[in-house]
Amino acid sequence: MIAPKTGTDGVILPQPVTAPLTRSAIFLVLAINPGPDNRAAVRSFCGDLPGLFRAVEFRNIEAGLSCVMGIGSDAWDRVLGNPRPAELHAFREIRSGSRHAVSTPGDLFFHIRAKRMDLCFELATRIMESLGDAVAAVDEVHGFRYFDDRDLLGFVDGTENPRGAEVAEAALIGDEDPAFAGGSYVIVQKYLHDMAGWNALSTEAQERIIGRAKLSDIELDDAVKPTCAHNALTTITEDGQERKILRDNMPFGSVAAGEFGTYFIGYCRTPRITEQMIENMFVGRPPGNYDRLLDFSRAVTGTLFFVPSASFLESVTDDDATGAPPDTAPAVEPAPSVTPVSDGSLGIGSLKGEPRHE
Repeated sequence: MIAPKTGTDGVILPQPVTAPLTRSAIFLVLAINPGPDNRAAVRSFCGDLPGLFRAVEFRNIEAGLSCVMGIGSDAWDRVLGNPRPAELHAFREIRSGSRHAVSTPGDLFFHIRAKRMDLCFELATRIMESLGDAVAAVDEVHGFRYFDDRDLLGFVDGTENPRGAEVAEAALIGDEDPAFAGGSYVIVQKYLHDMAGWNALSTEAQERIIGRAKLSDIELDDAVKPTCAHNALTTITEDGQERKILRDNMPFGSVAAGEFGTYFIGYCRTPRITEQMIENMFVGRPPGNYDRLLDFSRAVTGTLFFVPSASFLESVTDDDATGAPPDTAPAVEPAPSVTPVSDGSLGIGSLKGEPRHE
């Protein structure tokens, strides 16, 4: 069993899940290639990441560089073994009518963010160089802030994020899973938007779909807001209290390819809350009362990762995982780049192919 290191005061140190929002980000999903040497390389990298980060961050400390590393369910079993986070599992796909929340592969996830893209790019480069042939790139997205924190649909994104002390309360595991205290679960989905169809709607119709006024970002009154509004379906209440997640969504796209999207990323101390939000969107609450935003946006990826505490990562050794199953998973080939929404196909850009999310 891995015994996480602690700070000088005995406190488990989390990864920078709760770092402030930034102007730029890179979202990087990797697959671990089969073989014991590759597993060992990933375990060794866990302890090397802080040094890589410091070398890049020190070149511009004011730029607010941060990096979060997540590990997928299958990868955890193959690389780390036992103990295992209590709620870690593969992303569960959802089908309802024409709506499909897909589940896509991913062993490692890196959420790199800063005020400047050059620092994000440099750290992503160093991560790939360090991991080398142990991994294959699955997906790379370069995200950016769009005007006053709006998505490409024209609405402010992330208004209901928790604030202050509520951030850690929503995002970080506590006593419910002591071996993994300070960790978090993160779900990522890449959505592509039918901008022509969306822009053909009146502003009033768009506002009813989102549940907010477009210009002011003020939430619509319940008397006029449909029960299928996006913000109505993604509000989760348990025992009389609203349960929140921490979002750091970002727009991405390629004008030449006709690609306009939102990269959804939601951190939570339990994946159950985020999963319920997604189910409400795709299935409906009640079933059939689904999120009309999905008439104009489709999910092309979906993966769940566990984000261990920084203390846990630094405690990982090169030794083989305890109780890990045989490693028989084939290497994942990078998928082709995303093509325009109108052709109905799915492609995912990669570091080893021609980047399309820049």
